[in-house]
Amino acid sequence: MTGHFKAIRPVHKLPHKDEEARRVYHEADVVIVGAGILGCAIAVALGNQGRSVILLERSLKEPDRIVGELLQPGGVAALEKLGLRECLDDIDAVKVSGYDVIYYGEEVRIQYPANVVAGGEDVPVEKSRTDEMRGMKRKRPEGRSFHHGRFVKRLREKAMQNANVTVVEAAATDLVRCSYTDKILGVEATVGGQPDSFFGDLTIIADGYASKFRKEFRKDLPVARSKFWALELIDARLPMPNHGHVILGEGAPVLLYQIGTHETRALIDVPENLPSASVAAGGIKGHLRNVVLPSLPEMVRPSFELALDNDKLRSMPCSWLPPTTNKAPGIIMVGDAMNMRHPLTGGGMTVALNDAVLLSDLLSVAAVPTLDDTKLVLKQMRDFHWQRKGLTSVINILAQALYSLFAADDPQLKSLQMGCFRYFQLGGNCVDGPSGLLAGIIRKPFVLFYHFFAVALYAIWIYITSAGLASLPLRLIGSPGIFWKACTVLFPYIYSELQS
Repeated sequence: MTGHFKAIRPVHKLPHKDEEARRVYHEADVVIVGAGILGCAIAVALGNQGRSVILLERSLKEPDRIVGELLQPGGVAALEKLGLRECLDDIDAVKVSGYDVIYYGEEVRIQYPANVVAGGEDVPVEKSRTDEMRGMKRKRPEGRSFHHGRFVKRLREKAMQNANVTVVEAAATDLVRCSYTDKILGVEATVGGQPDSFFGDLTIIADGYASKFRKEFRKDLPVARSKFWALELIDARLPMPNHGHVILGEGAPVLLYQIGTHETRALIDVPENLPSASVAAGGIKGHLRNVVLPSLPEMVRPSFELALDNDKLRSMPCSWLPPTTNKAPGIIMVGDAMNMRHPLTGGGMTVALNDAVLLSDLLSVAAVPTLDDTKLVLKQMRDFHWQRKGLTSVINILAQALYSLFAADDPQLKSLQMGCFRYFQLGGNCVDGPSGLLAGIIRKPFVLFYHFFAVALYAIWIYITSAGLASLPLRLIGSPGIFWKACTVLFPYIYSELQS
């Protein structure tokens, strides 16, 4: 139940930017719920603009999560724009140059493209060639992988160091709503087990995938058809160091990527009601040992088996939640509380940090002089919804579409999966385009549509030409089914991105 108050604000006259106003009276320009990736980033960005910020976090202990461990180059670039690039230092982060896709034992290397800068702008071909002639070949962009908790700890330290940000260990329990205008005025919370309240001209909810406030503002729920089960491998030998590994075979995909000098994360996608993971078949451990282990590269198996014997298995739902426009006065929802996609492509943090950049621009003092101007803030939120599409629609659709292909469970999807791998093997733009989309540095939805349907047509070509003369007529009849399947994979996600 949301709290309703007729007169909610203290009547003191302290300067609004004064730290004492935040600490003693719990009043600020902005109250942010959740000191995760996005909560910390937007707190620092708004604090740097002179906004007074209260940042609430249920527990300030170092988080221990199994996702949010791979930051694409587009996310690194956003971190630099926010002035937070040094948060990647001294956390044993590992450089990531691209991906190694392994399809039934065959490998193809997918490097991040050299002709696109990490900020998302294309480098003209003429300039790229001129640079190479001068011996100035462009350095390919890089991502970073790391322990999630270490990165968040550094972000929180940056927030605490900002003179305009006050970080409070508090569990938000309810919203404070004006009974006259229905505007959100802040949150109720518990601090040290005692009830308390925090007030702001604007409340930002960034409390993650299990948001406690989401249901008050939208009726749809996150959809999860599988879970990622995680192991931490010690001193694993990987086929291609400094690359994420995607392993495709009979089952759902397996991801491997290094998160420290000695640690490698293994994420195994397990769809709902998978027979090989049933209790009768030995449960999840039985599935990992009997199905997944034999499918891994031989050099990885010893460390995987050791982790299976010794490590604690953990899981996280692979959720899909399309974005919506923030329309409620006095509050905005961001991050996984507002929009989620399958973590297969590692795009979540890249979306979050780029959202922080865009939000800080749209809510800057120049754009919105006072955040209690509800009409102007809501206008900026409508702009936010559509302006973020260049990047986020690409990452959202790509994550869902690739998962459909990589977890193929019918003949048409299997054909598309093979077509996708063979397309990557062509090299050139067949790698640079998809990898630039994956990296968050090509921000053009049309490029995604082009490559997806190029894969579909290539898959049809392989399907037809690989047949013998006797089965050729049947293949010709069946080929439209592959194209139709590609449409049914992609179009629902395009439609969801076009909604407001």
